[in-house]
Amino acid sequence: MTVPSENSLALAAGFEPADRERWRELALGVLRKSRVANDETPPEAVEELLATTTYDGIRVSALYTAADAPGEQGVPGFPPFTRGNRLRDTTAEGGERPGGWDVRQRHADPDVAATKAAIAADLENGVTSLWLVLGEAGIPVDALPEVLADVYLGLAPISLDAGAETREAAEAFLRLAESTSAEDGAGAGAAAREAADGLADSAAPGAADGAAPAAGARGNLGADPIGLRARTGAPVELDVLTDLAQRTTGTGVRAGLVDATVYHDAGGSDAQELGFSIATGVAYLRALTDAGLSAEAAFAQLEFRYAATADQFLTIAKLRAARRLWARVAELSGAPDSPQHQHAVTSAAMMAGRDPWVNLLRTTLACFGAGIGGANAVTVVPFDAVLGLPDAFSRRIARNTQSLLLEESSLGRVLDPAGGSWYVESLTDELARAAWDVFTDVEKAGGIAAALESGHVENALAEVWERRRENIAHRRDPLTGVSEFPNLTEKLPSRKPAPAVPGGGLPRVRYGQDFENLRDAADRAPTRPQVFLATLGPLAAYTTRATFAANLFQAGGIETVPAGPNLGPDELAAAFRESGARIAVLCSTDKIYAADGEAAAAALQEAGAARVWLAGRNGTLPNVDSYVFSGCDAVAVLTTTLDDLGVAR
Repeated sequence: MTVPSENSLALAAGFEPADRERWRELALGVLRKSRVANDETPPEAVEELLATTTYDGIRVSALYTAADAPGEQGVPGFPPFTRGNRLRDTTAEGGERPGGWDVRQRHADPDVAATKAAIAADLENGVTSLWLVLGEAGIPVDALPEVLADVYLGLAPISLDAGAETREAAEAFLRLAESTSAEDGAGAGAAAREAADGLADSAAPGAADGAAPAAGARGNLGADPIGLRARTGAPVELDVLTDLAQRTTGTGVRAGLVDATVYHDAGGSDAQELGFSIATGVAYLRALTDAGLSAEAAFAQLEFRYAATADQFLTIAKLRAARRLWARVAELSGAPDSPQHQHAVTSAAMMAGRDPWVNLLRTTLACFGAGIGGANAVTVVPFDAVLGLPDAFSRRIARNTQSLLLEESSLGRVLDPAGGSWYVESLTDELARAAWDVFTDVEKAGGIAAALESGHVENALAEVWERRRENIAHRRDPLTGVSEFPNLTEKLPSRKPAPAVPGGGLPRVRYGQDFENLRDAADRAPTRPQVFLATLGPLAAYTTRATFAANLFQAGGIETVPAGPNLGPDELAAAFRESGARIAVLCSTDKIYAADGEAAAAALQEAGAARVWLAGRNGTLPNVDSYVFSGCDAVAVLTTTLDDLGVAR
């Protein structure tokens, strides 16, 4: 037995026992210093002052204790799978490698030679599966055999994403898999070219209806008719899913996909993304079992795709909640041992076209959250994806992000590392309950297809997007490099244009789009729009508000020209005329505003200022037209300024 050492260190030795009341007192002291609280604020109000609320109405506290944790969450690898299903996958056929997840890279370049070279580089350098976008938004369907000519289908799972051409793409893949079966699942070049010839000669999509995948081939055919309806408005044709599922049951290939990122890309909340995905999964289960599949076989046909964001804790909770929700559906369906297979992809909505290198940080956080959350496969979108087709460097960084987290950080070696965290467990539980409410509302509306047709889904998403958009405009949800700390001198990398993504369904938004549209308008102007920072008093007096104003106006592509310290009204007016600007912003302290602000504003107006702003809270200072302050509608301020300057938007 182990004998305790006399020199062992006791946990928290030397510290007084902590309790909630003592924490409240200490936190209240900090809040009073920052003027969030005052001497009349009671200690019990601290937690409310520090709490935030998600877009699903979930209250996130500043402190969690054991009393906040929900009940027993099970163990990894077993129902309700809240704590992950990788334990099952590593022992089942076609599962992930032990100690990690499937590193899946996305490819959409219609240039076949370029795509083949990119795939080869990926598979040789850490990528373990491929996500191929086919059809009008990416690689030509008839080029699939050539693209996969050198890929071992038994080693690298293939996930197809062909939209309206799903059936044709699936036929091409199944034909290729069958043709390479003699090569033990290898994508031998000759066999692939023979498959390409056969595809070209096929008279109809159903020409190989009797074909089954090679025994070693793995992947997903990407049949998602409801997701297609959500993205493009196309009619829901469930027979695409049921036909393909009947042919792939019992193989390493899944036919169905539930792509929930369409709801995330429309600006939806996490609970909406989860609830709509579960409703879609249930619709597919009904179709598959009506077509003759058993419940277990139907569950095995589906994979779920979720967005991972830079909010790492919500990403972790979302993936954990998704497995719990699907486990409940499986339990009610009589197939309780059917875990959800998850593919997490870093959010497209959070990606910025400005200062795109910051996307490296966003996607790293998102990948971290996806890995901790227990995703079976993860795709890191390259940092330059908003600008066009990613180049070799950005794809390399994307896959190395995952390699670093897996190999250097050993992120995949612990099952459910977030398990037991009072915050994560509570957030998971509340998110699952909110998502179940979304799901049941959709079921009451007649199911997900009917809810899409009636506008129920679109209206619900639009309501959340408007709230999110408002918070972004007021910079309550800051976007680094876009709404905060912009770089007006940046030189954006040039990328080959990406194929247009089909529309016609739910909108596709990006969080920074309003700021970036204003920035684009400023960049198109013949000369860079300018705002004059009319600084009053010494440097120490105006620096804080001048920095704030510069940051705000530069977010709209507007250059700021500072006046300098200790200028009187006449000197300030002269400096304004010399700058060539037409808009001025007074920047100083409230005390100096009271003494000199009115005269300075009048001098600026006499010098020709079309508008005089004041950096500070709303007031009634004479000769001041408008105010900018922390929490103001920055998008409205920038829009007004560009309009004042005659910049076309």
